Amino acid sequence: MSFFTLIVLAAALGTDAFSLCVGIGLAGVSRRQIFWISSTVLVFHIIMPLTGWIAGELAGDLLGRAAALIGALILIFLGLKMLWDARNSRSTEIKVIKFNVWGIILLGASVSLDALSVGFTLGSRQVDLLQASGVIGIVAGSMAACGLIFGRFLGRWAGEKAQLLGGLVLIGIGIKLLF
Repeated sequence: MSFFTLIVLAAALGTDAFSLCVGIGLAGVSRRQIFWISSTVLVFHIIMPLTGWIAGELAGDLLGRAAALIGALILIFLGLKMLWDARNSRSTEIKVIKFNVWGIILLGASVSLDALSVGFTLGSRQVDLLQASGVIGIVAGSMAACGLIFGRFLGRWAGEKAQLLGGLVLIGIGIKLLF
């Protein structure tokens, strides 16, 4: 696999992280959250291809579907909470979403599940798996950071309507993950 092909693959795997992070950024994130969320996405995009390569196809299918369902439900819940907060907000101050450690870990895991299945494929080809996982992680983490920053910028520019849009984006991605 050429380096160019690897970059294209990494960008394709990072698109879901980017789109999800735009939605989160619209609702408001701090610089610290941008760092932790994008770092978590980076780490999971390194770990998942390696796990897929090691775990085998059957275990990956079972684990992947259960994790995808949990991740989808969490995204729908976060989106509904954002809509509720935006609708019931009386303040004009910019809000920042609160994430705990487990929320960030589940977020990172949910957007990197596709990298798990890529690990199965990479394991069957003549690919330097550590290099491929590293490139995938760096690209996905960078795309997540860009999505969060872009969403944060749009959120400050558009105000409360951005929080509504962010909630709808998260709900839409969560519903897409269910099917």
